[in-house]
Amino acid sequence: MSIIIILALGITAFSLWKMHRLKQEVWRFAEKAESSLDRLISGKEIGTDEEDIQDTLWGKCKEKFSQAERIWKRKDEASLAEKKQMKELISDISHQTRTPIANMKLYLEFLQEETLSENGTGFLKNLERQADKLDFLLQSMVKMSRLETGIIRIKTEPGNLYDTLTRSVTEIVPKAAKKQIQLSVDCPEDFPLRYDQKWTEEAIFNVLDNAVKYIIPADSCLSHRNVEPGISLEPVGSNGKIHIKVIRQEIFTKIGISDTGKGIAPERQAEIFTRFYREPEVHEQSGVGIGLYLTRKILELQGGYIEVKSETGKGSEFCLYLPND
Repeated sequence: MSIIIILALGITAFSLWKMHRLKQEVWRFAEKAESSLDRLISGKEIGTDEEDIQDTLWGKCKEKFSQAERIWKRKDEASLAEKKQMKELISDISHQTRTPIANMKLYLEFLQEETLSENGTGFLKNLERQADKLDFLLQSMVKMSRLETGIIRIKTEPGNLYDTLTRSVTEIVPKAAKKQIQLSVDCPEDFPLRYDQKWTEEAIFNVLDNAVKYIIPADSCLSHRNVEPGISLEPVGSNGKIHIKVIRQEIFTKIGISDTGKGIAPERQAEIFTRFYREPEVHEQSGVGIGLYLTRKILELQGGYIEVKSETGKGSEFCLYLPND
């Protein structure tokens, strides 16, 4: 009987020892796998030792990690070469088109000084609009391509969001004035934030420009004046309103831009931030459908995002979020 008990104790002890060894091997395997993945993520070489080349489970896994490392390196090299090629192509396109467009605008200015028939004057105005549209399209395409390929780097630095907002609003005033749109801004004059001032200004302007386009113009006119945040432009017979409100939340700063435009159908709200998308009802309006896409990219590259709240016929609110840190 005692022999059976001793044997059982021996088997139990051996089982516990084997389990302990197995647990240690599992931990070592997990640590090695985690270390290899960390090195892959950071772009460092995995390295090898004698155990790695043995016919073991870890040796086989290590070989797969090494294969993945070689594949990723090749892809990185191909991606860098592609970006370099794209950079050269964009620079070439920008350089090659700048001179012809500038010449076209110069010749159009010369034609304005000539005596033209009524039809000729109309054709001249159409040519001017088309030249401006072509110039805007090429500039937008260059910006979009540079952002997508990482040629343009977002540089976040301390700044005053109030100043950026003022520049964006002042730039949109002439267009809003022509359509008798009331602009109002609610933002403290001292609003420190770490962000990219140049590109954030463009992001805000793109949303404002979009809002102005989709508000139907009124008959009366509005005198052109600069607008300062905190001041409301209220033209007689105002056709619509655009209101900007800035709120510092717990994690993000929210820039809310609401308008009294036509609104956006729920099924289209996800599409408006894609490239070249334009609402089917407003194809007669100028634009190429890049503005909101660029705004989304600019915010995402700063760790922020954009969302829209809208109902058909009840206007829209675009909310731009920038991280507080």
